[in-house]
Amino acid sequence: MRTELAAPMRGSVPEKLLSTKRIRAQATILAVCLWAVCLLDFATPGFFDRAGNIKFQDFLPLYISARLIAQHRATELYDANVQADELHAIIGEPTRVQIPYVYGPQVGLLFVPLANFSFPTAAKIWVALSLLVYFACIYMAWSSCWQLRPYAGLVAIASLAYPPLFHFFVRGQISVLLLACFTVAFLALRAGRPWLAGMAWGILVLKPQFLVAIPLILLFGGGWRIFAGLLVSAATQLVLARLYFGAAVMQSYFSLLTHPSRWINSAELSLAPIQMHSLRAFWSLLIPSTSAIFALYVLSSIVVLIMAGYTWRSPAPLAFRFSALTFAAVLVNPHLFIYDLLVLAPAFLLLANWILGNAQSLVSPRLKILLYLAFVLPLLGGLSSWTRLQLSVVAFAALVWVLGHATHQLASAESGGV
Repeated sequence: MRTELAAPMRGSVPEKLLSTKRIRAQATILAVCLWAVCLLDFATPGFFDRAGNIKFQDFLPLYISARLIAQHRATELYDANVQADELHAIIGEPTRVQIPYVYGPQVGLLFVPLANFSFPTAAKIWVALSLLVYFACIYMAWSSCWQLRPYAGLVAIASLAYPPLFHFFVRGQISVLLLACFTVAFLALRAGRPWLAGMAWGILVLKPQFLVAIPLILLFGGGWRIFAGLLVSAATQLVLARLYFGAAVMQSYFSLLTHPSRWINSAELSLAPIQMHSLRAFWSLLIPSTSAIFALYVLSSIVVLIMAGYTWRSPAPLAFRFSALTFAAVLVNPHLFIYDLLVLAPAFLLLANWILGNAQSLVSPRLKILLYLAFVLPLLGGLSSWTRLQLSVVAFAALVWVLGHATHQLASAESGGV
């Protein structure tokens, strides 16, 4: 390997500040703090936590939709008044909470078995199952990372300390299903089964905003078989939903998707931008002009897609290609909250594994710093209410750029006969 691509790292800043010992200590402290806050917050009896929020609040519309489906009232899934009445019946007291049901009807169908339980019981069952799926995904990704094998304890602690996991848990979200899609896609790619990887990504139509970037990257990067699998999977899910629920319900759902102004104000409250970590939220915090926000979002998304597409079509390691696609999917996502950053977990593991196996590469120190920042900065999103700068997005974008630049360096080295 050329000297510009490899140099000793011993004594470098990342090695000193981001040593395994320090990372383990920081992850332990962070995990203890996060889950102590969770226990203290949820220790109050009843539906509400100490902050006055409904416990597992985001699970409410899913639970309500499951009840409506179980009662053969699926045509009322997207009726805001029905949702409000059902919420009031569950809570049993007045509340200002408005959580619209913005998923496809097939998502509510998944939770029908939980409709027989009370909301608190159903929510606890869901988050318990979600934690099992989360750690199963972590285990499957970790088990494929040979360099990380000796660090099982550190991986477990870091998994507990991952800020999106905390937010996902306390909100009762469905982000773990998205994580499962990305994990299965990675395992399929690693096994040389691109069609299966596409099928896994196609399930992301559960939250279709995740499918803004991935199909475009696959098309630009020449991933035709993966793209075909994605289309078949997504189309199959929607066709089956249409056959089960009927045309009227699907029309209501598509009307919701194509007219976000009807629900966006209740889904994205005044504090929403500081909890969001994508390019759209980044520009909305930084710039007051609506038209300028959209233009900058589109332009920056194009740059990210080009970089990720370039990396994807290159002969770079799968860790680079998969991670670039994953971070790009997050950045371009127009409606992404911190809990959906759960999908980044496999990318963190893959890049950490590559860094350990390529410690002499000049790319490793940069990746190590950016990976650390990408892990920690979502926790500090609240600071953006004063700074107007969501630094996590900067770290994510820098990672996509560095992965693309490293890919170019590696290709140059190979073309030079090294």
